[in-house]
Order: sequence, then structure tokens, then C-alpha cells
Amino acid sequence: MSPAFPSFQAFFAMGGYAFYVWLSVLIAILTLAALVLQTRWQRKQLLREIHRQQARKKRIQQARKRSQGEDDASAP
Repeated sequence: MSPAFPSFQAFFAMGGYAFYVWLSVLIAILTLAALVLQTRWQRKQLLREIHRQQARKKRIQQARKRSQGEDDASAP
């Protein structure tokens, strides 16, 4: 089996199409990196929102318990 390119220089030159080939590789890598970063950011935002909702729900439950306790204490 013979290699497709005789040297690394020929590999990086890509038969005269190096600019287009490496530009497309760079765009693909940047796009995938942006997708990974955006996914991580969305996950972080989602977890933050879930924690915020859970804390709100807990505060509401505690307020209801307090108000029920005050109602029971004022009943004759």
C-alpha cells in the first residue's frame, strides 16, 4: 500500500487546494466547538433555572406551613 502524498509538505499543500481544504476544516472545527460551548451554556442555564424553581417551590411550601400554623394558633 502506498501513501497518497509523498511528503508532509505535499499533504499540507493538498495538490494546490490547501486554502480551500484547510479553510473548510477550520470552519468545521469552529462550528463544532461553538456547538459544544453553546450546549454547555444551555445546560448550565437549565440547571440554574431548575434550582431557582425548586427554591421558589420550597419557599412557597414554607410560607403555607407558617400561615397554617398561625391560623391554627388563632383558632379558639
